[in-house]
Order: sequence, then structure tokens, then C-alpha cells
Amino acid sequence: MLHILALTVRNSVRNPLRTTLTVTGIAIGVIAFSFLQTVLAAYYFGLDASSPKRLVARHRVSLFNLLPLAQAAKMREVPGVTQVSYGIWFGGYYRDPTQFFGQIAVDPQYLDLYPEFVLPPDQKQAYLAEQQACIVGRKLANRFDWKVGDKITITGQIFPGDWDFIIRGIYHGNQPNTDETSMFFHWKRLDEWLLAREQGSQVGWYLLGVDDPSQNSRITAAVDDLFFNSTAPTLTETEKEFNASFVSMFGSVLTTIKIASGIVIVIILLIMANTMMMAARERITEYGVLKTLGFRGFHLATLIGGEALVVTFLGAVLGCAASYGIVAMFGKAIEMNLGQMFPVFELKPSTVALSVGMALAAGLVACLAPIARSVRLPIAQALRRVE
Repeated sequence: MLHILALTVRNSVRNPLRTTLTVTGIAIGVIAFSFLQTVLAAYYFGLDASSPKRLVARHRVSLFNLLPLAQAAKMREVPGVTQVSYGIWFGGYYRDPTQFFGQIAVDPQYLDLYPEFVLPPDQKQAYLAEQQACIVGRKLANRFDWKVGDKITITGQIFPGDWDFIIRGIYHGNQPNTDETSMFFHWKRLDEWLLAREQGSQVGWYLLGVDDPSQNSRITAAVDDLFFNSTAPTLTETEKEFNASFVSMFGSVLTTIKIASGIVIVIILLIMANTMMMAARERITEYGVLKTLGFRGFHLATLIGGEALVVTFLGAVLGCAASYGIVAMFGKAIEMNLGQMFPVFELKPSTVALSVGMALAAGLVACLAPIARSVRLPIAQALRRVE
């Protein structure tokens, strides 16, 4: 068996140019596959930050339809609901429309439902005491080099005008998947803007704290039944389901990424199939000689399959090594600018294992045809073959 292994390795580098080109092609394919899988993993990783003790009630028609503040009192009466808070998406920008990040107007109790948001007590008190105050995530503050006490101006798009804020706190997450790229400010300030335009007190969604997640189904049904026949019916769901609804908004993009990942695997398969067919065709006579010496089909299959695995493994290792550098290069920028969707953008060991496994699987599939052809070829015909 050692002789078989030695011959397998020697065959893998017999044609240095072809082996180099094949390894390079596989490496490029693995880089593309790893990056696409990292995008998918990072997107779904954010869903894990959701807590089963938080429910979200939004307008049944659309998240862009607002709900009346009067609904809060009735929600507090639902058995199992321990706390009711609310927020509304502001939809503005800082200095430039391309400087996108989340700005959310919330009531004072909103942050109490997010223990994963860690804010120093003195900063929290300063934020609560001042209506013009806001708090920002650590990554967002680093992105714009903001400090506590800085004055910033957000230009509203949904709620037009220039809105001035004073940063009174910078929070950080106690979990790797906690979003640190958002800005929170007082809902009361936005409410005054709405009342001045006779639009009434409204919220974008309600955040409900529950004491027993096993009762979530009953609680969601009870809340929705309260407003089923009203002008503002609600759709209440767990926070994870609520966040997953955003995934469905990007369903076509995610589907495209998955299809592209499959195409990359097919490309690797074709690259290896071409290489192994050429190698097997060149060695037909050698395989005939080996058969006359007593080598069986199993040995030939080991030689050809082993060569395919060696080449694909080299390509996969090279591709994964390059992927670490590429993901690290773009990861910080993606987390900083798109942290709400990709709170953690890094190449995970599971993604590396998947990339290597898919490359090796493609290599094995690619060598099936050469193996079948070489094993079935009669010795006399193989020895007569001259390339």
C-alpha cells in the first residue's frame, strides 16, 4: 500500500504545469465558495441574537404601516406579558445618503428588554435625562470616530428635516452576534413631530417581554385577537420570526448566492474531470503494464482517485488560506457598514470544513469516469495504445 501511496503522490506532480493550473483553478473556486458561504452564515448568524423572551407586534399589512400608541395599554393586560415597549424606524442619514445605519426612536423602557446591550450606568442616566440625547453602538462610533458628548445631525428621509442629537452613551454587546451599529434616541421627540402635524401618536412596532417562552403561541394569538377587527390589526411573532421576515425580503438575493455556490462546485468538478481524463488517457499503457504485474482494479482506482484527492486537497487548502485573508480584509468594513445584517462577518471553521469537503467530493466524482474506463479496458488493448 505504501508503494501505491508513493506512486499516487508522484503522479500528482508529474505534469507540474497542469497540476499548478488545476490547483490554482480549484483554489479560486474554493475562495468564491467560501466567501459566498460566509455571507450566508453571517446573515443567518444574526438571527441567533434573538431572544425567545421577546415578542414583536407589527402592523399585519406591512412593517411600514404604523400602529396607534393606544394599543400598548391593552397589550399590557394580556396574561404572560411582563413589559411593553415600542420603537419606530427613523430612516435618516449622516452627512451623506450613502452613510447608512439604523436609527430607531424608542421609549425609555426599550433598552431594559435588551440586556445584551451593555451601557455604563452614568451614560444611561445621562441619556434618559435629556430628550435630545442618543446612544450609539461601539462599531458605529468607531466608524465615524464619535465620542460621548459629540453633537451630530441626522437628515430625515421618512421624517424630513435636520435632526440634531447629542451622543450621551456608547453601548457594546455582551455577545459576538449583538448588533453594535445602531443609534437609539427618544421616541417622545419623534412623537412631538407627529403631533405637530396632527398625525397622532404612533409606533412602528411593539416589543413585548414575556416571562415564559413556552406560552408564546398563546400570547401572540391573544394579542392579535385584541385588534383583529380594528383599523390597525397586528401580527405578533417571536423576535426571531420577526428578524427572519427581513431574510424573506432578500430571498432572491440569498437564493442567487446559493445557486452561485452550486455553480462554483460544478466548475470545480469540471476542472478536475478535465484534468483526470487527460491524466488517465496519458497513462493507459502504464495501467496495462500494472495489470500484467498483478495490479487489480482496486489498485488502479486508488491511484486515480488518490491523485484526484491530492490535487483537490492542495487547491482547497490554498483556497481556504487565501479566503481567510480576503474575509478578514472585507469583514471589518462589512461589520461596520452592514452590522445590522452581518453583525459578525468571519470565516468560520465549519465553512472551511464545508469548502474542503465539497472540493474533495467534487474531485472524487470527477475521477469516477476515468476510473471506470481504466478498470474496464482490456490489457491487450491498453498495451497497444500509443499516445
